[in-house]
Amino acid sequence: MSTTTLITCLGIGILAGVIAALCGVGGGVVMVPAFVSLLAMPQKTAVATSLAIIIPTAAMATTQNAKNGFVDWKVAAVTAVSASLFAYFGADWMKTLSNTTLTRVFGTILVIFGTRMLWLGKA
Repeated sequence: MSTTTLITCLGIGILAGVIAALCGVGGGVVMVPAFVSLLAMPQKTAVATSLAIIIPTAAMATTQNAKNGFVDWKVAAVTAVSASLFAYFGADWMKTLSNTTLTRVFGTILVIFGTRMLWLGKA
């Protein structure tokens, strides 16, 4: 890994970590577009790499959020089971889609949810 790539990865990680802690997002919103545009990763590799990074990021933020009493463990448990099950199948589905299709799906989801949050003023 070159020094430039290392510095770029560190910068992406810092930004993703802060946004993940503040907003509950980071992989999709920061890392995937940054990996594609700054590191020239294919969309599928950017998504898979981002998901691998989310594991330690989520563990660190969850530790702090639990300590601060912000985690609803019942909601987390039920949602984690269903999300994990369907993420397993979604990862196989990703193999069948082109990078262009994945990029368009990703962009569409960001626009829809971002517009909704801006318009309604709540998540």
